[in-house]
Order: sequence, then C-alpha cells, then structure tokens
Amino acid sequence: MPGLGAATPRLVAVDADLSAVVVTALPGRPLHGAVHPPEQQRAIFHQVGALAAAIHRPAPAAGPDDTLSAALEKMERHLDAARTHLAPGDADFVRALAARAELLQEPETVFTHGDLQLRNLLLGEADELYVIDFERAQMGPAVRDFVRLADLWAGRPDLLEALTDGYGRTFTTAELEYLTVLEALDAVSGIQYGAAAGDPELLERGLRTLTRLRATAEAAARREGTT
Repeated sequence: MPGLGAATPRLVAVDADLSAVVVTALPGRPLHGAVHPPEQQRAIFHQVGALAAAIHRPAPAAGPDDTLSAALEKMERHLDAARTHLAPGDADFVRALAARAELLQEPETVFTHGDLQLRNLLLGEADELYVIDFERAQMGPAVRDFVRLADLWAGRPDLLEALTDGYGRTFTTAELEYLTVLEALDAVSGIQYGAAAGDPELLERGLRTLTRLRATAEAAARREGTT
C-alpha cells in the first residue's frame, strides 16, 4: 500500500481466475500473545498509530460509507446466535446503541486496513513494526481500524496516548461515539462466531468488550444523574 514502504508486503502477482495474490514475506513475529514491558508497549502503540495514519489516506470521491449499515443489518442475526452467551441486558444495550447510531455524524471516509489487530502486526528484531493481511481493506471511517485495538488500551491511558501521538491527533467526540457502536456490533459478531467456531479467545474478547462498554455507559449515566 502506498505510503507504508517496507512496513507492508509487496504485491508480486495476481490471478483473477483463482482469486489469488502472491505477496512478499515479511520478518517479525505477531504481536498476538507476546508480552512486552510497559515502555516497549508504548513504543509499539506509537508505531501502530503511525502505521494507521499512513494507511488512512483520504479516499477519492465516493458514495456513502456502508461500514455501519452493513454491521447493523447483521445485528439481530448475530444477537440471536449469541443469546446463550449474553448477560441480561446485553442485547438491549446493543440495540439501544444501534438506535442512536442513526443520529451520529458520519466520519470522513478514508482507506482502511479493515482488520487491524495484534494478529496482523509483526514486530521485527529491531522493534520495527510491520502490518499484513489487507484482504478486508476498503474505504470507511478511520475508527474502523481501531475497533479491535480499543480493548487493549482500556485502563491503559498511556497506550491510547502513545497511539494517538503516533497517529498525529486524538479522536474527536463524534469518532469515539462511532467507535463505541462499531465495537459493540463487532463484539456480538465475535461472540456468535467464537461460539460457533470453537474459538474461546474470540468469544471472551467479545464478552469482555460488551462488559466494558456497558460499565462505561452506566458510569456516564450516573455522572449525568448527579449533575
């Protein structure tokens, strides 16, 4: 992808008949499952932010973004498939967020990676970061690429600060609201898929995300009730 240089694979060949591509290999190990000291974690998140900024080039004139609408269309099906794993009130919480989504300001559309998570980030021997797996890349809101990273900076404001410093700016209030909705919908999707595919890690991440989002919303409601 332009702007990323050696941090991303280079396209070698394409076969339209096979729906296949050949790309160059990259060094490094996936960040998923790796343990690093806090200072190194901050340096990594700074690099993640810088890579995201390089990916998020403004898109050319295009039609309305369908990231949110596509997720909303699948919501009820995912809620039904996940129902045995949801806590009381989870489904109502997700539906309430979905109802509010129609009122949100639509963020600027940019090029996005589409699946930016630890599994797709490789750390090299010199602590340089690489990003792989662009098969879900498409135009969409920038926060789309932070949905599967947000759980990592929960309770770690230093990681969020490092990421946004590398990104070159903080998230706007509108982007954070949009991110919350996308996180909730992705969590439900992950719960139902994790349960069906026997992926306990994906299931747990989805449940953890819903618990965190509900706790944050309830804390905000209590604060508003005391003002």
